[in-house]
Amino acid sequence: MSEFIETRIVNHVGLITLNRPKALNALSPDMIRSLTAALLQWAEDPQVYAVFVRGVGEKGFCAGGDIRYFYETAQRDRAALLPYFVEEYALDYLIATYPKPYIALLDGIVMGGGMGISQGAALRIVTETTRMAMPETQIGLFPDVGGGHFLARLPGHIGEYLGVTGVAIGAADALYAGLADVYLPRNMTTDLLSLLENEPWQDGNAVMDRVRALANGHVAPSPRDMPLEDLRGAIDMHFSHESMSSILASLSREARCEFSEWARQIEAQLGKRSPLMVCVTLEQIRRARSQSLSLADELRVELSMMKHVFDGHDGPEGIRALAIDKDHAPRWLPASLDQVDAKQVARFFESEWRAQAHPLAHLGA
Repeated sequence: MSEFIETRIVNHVGLITLNRPKALNALSPDMIRSLTAALLQWAEDPQVYAVFVRGVGEKGFCAGGDIRYFYETAQRDRAALLPYFVEEYALDYLIATYPKPYIALLDGIVMGGGMGISQGAALRIVTETTRMAMPETQIGLFPDVGGGHFLARLPGHIGEYLGVTGVAIGAADALYAGLADVYLPRNMTTDLLSLLENEPWQDGNAVMDRVRALANGHVAPSPRDMPLEDLRGAIDMHFSHESMSSILASLSREARCEFSEWARQIEAQLGKRSPLMVCVTLEQIRRARSQSLSLADELRVELSMMKHVFDGHDGPEGIRALAIDKDHAPRWLPASLDQVDAKQVARFFESEWRAQAHPLAHLGA
């Protein structure tokens, strides 16, 4: 078991605590294995009615995967990194198909891998401190952990917007987009824990109903920036375009006073992302939507995509610039959007595995 995962059963509820606050509870290989082991054991335990997961620390639930581990492992042997993603994606699928209510308290930062272990939850609870994002294009990756699946299912073109830009959203926007279910003020999370530990439970549905009732009537505070709901028309107009080049051109033409500053900011953000990976991400979300990919199929696609990432340049380079050397000056290849061609993007969706030989072939079987 991982030193960073605490598990215990209290009052018929399996309690999981991510306890790696110095790393914002980023998921190490051992943490993924420990989470998987606990969930598999509790799935068969009739004394466990529901599962509740939270993170330790004031700052975050889970900031994602351990990108320093990604970089250091890839520098030694890129093939050695693949088992991490095989195990992580299998865990994400286990959570999404878990036979008992799995409840996630998304307090603070919820990014990347943190979304993977929470978006499949039966109940996703946000607080006023929630900062949710899929920021992978900033480090030369793409929104994995099932990102293509859940982003493709958001209203309109919010999925493309969040996926390519990596913009972080708060509780109210997460609820509007369908990335969260209920809001609970942070100062009531102790009440929530007390409820789980002391209420006499009959079954998992009773746990779910009572937690929903606790959150009932609490309204998430309005975002500091323009809410997604108010931006929805502009997002759908710009991010419905066929290509990243046409999306950027559309943003550059935005002249309405209420949206022009937002459009300039988004243009600037996109200019700092990996040109190749924003194009790959757009294609990923569009394919997942148009092909109605199941979560299992999407995770299989993403594993192939991630192998291409670490066989290439931008993933290691983006992590180097952000987390290793911290110069925040990645040297992307290609360096600009107009240098990205369709063949480069299409290569990410080619699998080296035949269907039955895929490392994730068992998902959904």
